[in-house]
Amino acid sequence: MIQYARQNIVQSDIDAVVEALKSDFLTQGPIVPRFEQAFANRVAASYAVATNSATSSLHIACLALGLCPGDLLWTVPNSFVASANCALLCGADVDFVDIESNHYCMDPAALEHKLIAASSSSGRLPKVIVVVHYSGRSANMEAISEIAARYEIKIIEDAAHATGSFYREHPIGSCRFSDITVFSFHPVKVMTTGEGGIALTNDQEVASRMSRIRTHGITRDANEMVNQNPLPWEFEQIDLGFNYRMTELQAALGLSQLERLESFVARRRQLARQYDNQLKELPLILPNLEPLDESAWHLYPILIDSQRSKLSRAQIYFSLLERGIKANTHFIPIHTHPYYQRMGFKIGDFPISEWFYANELSLPMYFDLSDDEQKLVFDALKKIYE
Repeated sequence: MIQYARQNIVQSDIDAVVEALKSDFLTQGPIVPRFEQAFANRVAASYAVATNSATSSLHIACLALGLCPGDLLWTVPNSFVASANCALLCGADVDFVDIESNHYCMDPAALEHKLIAASSSSGRLPKVIVVVHYSGRSANMEAISEIAARYEIKIIEDAAHATGSFYREHPIGSCRFSDITVFSFHPVKVMTTGEGGIALTNDQEVASRMSRIRTHGITRDANEMVNQNPLPWEFEQIDLGFNYRMTELQAALGLSQLERLESFVARRRQLARQYDNQLKELPLILPNLEPLDESAWHLYPILIDSQRSKLSRAQIYFSLLERGIKANTHFIPIHTHPYYQRMGFKIGDFPISEWFYANELSLPMYFDLSDDEQKLVFDALKKIYE
């Protein structure tokens, strides 16, 4: 079976984890800070805070920006539920902005239209916007940040798909157009720590607050403590926090994987180009990129062109499965899940995201996918349409 995604683990990864296992620390040791610094350097950010998952990173990012009960967060429906749940976990409310039909990320025009409407009616504006970089391609951050600045709205980039991606020739994660950027290291992502996430920022106070919240809200820094002359074993809780720490084992794997990030991304880009070349004659809508952007291609999403194709997405999915090829779909629009339906959202609220989901199929995309295996995918799709 050809999977839609899988991790790549080599002996150097195993050796790094074994070395961490043999060390004096399994958690709260020296490897996590090394990983944080190495990742921050890679994306040209000032500060990094590693966590046990990207969901945790989104949560502490919202809390560090002051999101609280009575506040509002906007994101897109075309994402995993964590992009919206992070607001609810803070006691805040959530709403959505639809995506661009040819870009699959937040539509700046729809964002501005919704902000204008909110200003003139309820007057209730979001404190935070979570912008999702779908499949590894960047949203139009320059336009979104310009709009958000006019309304004094904070921005979190949900870059769970975009480790190794570039926007306007700058690495995603540099926070040039946002307050915080969050990455995921789940096994199906571009690189992995098993589970894990990281939040990047250029604001020292935001970074300090995220670090505290990640570890129960406590600090051992005398500059932050009420007691300015603490004894060596003393600490103080100054925020309400969680245990969202990354372990030394995860960080060791992350450091090892980070050394191969360029090769991971290069192979994914090669696979994407091969998909482009082989599938361009089929009744499919293939992904496209802005000239100055570079995707890490966490996903290769195709759309079934309903005007040219007589086959449904389901027919193609099951036909591929019969041939030993596992595709996937990304994503069921968040507002259509029962939990969010009970909050008052309805089918039809965000038609472009709903149209996208109804027609999208993610083809196999991972570092170890061989040319021969990818050819099986090409040939299967061509035979299905024949």
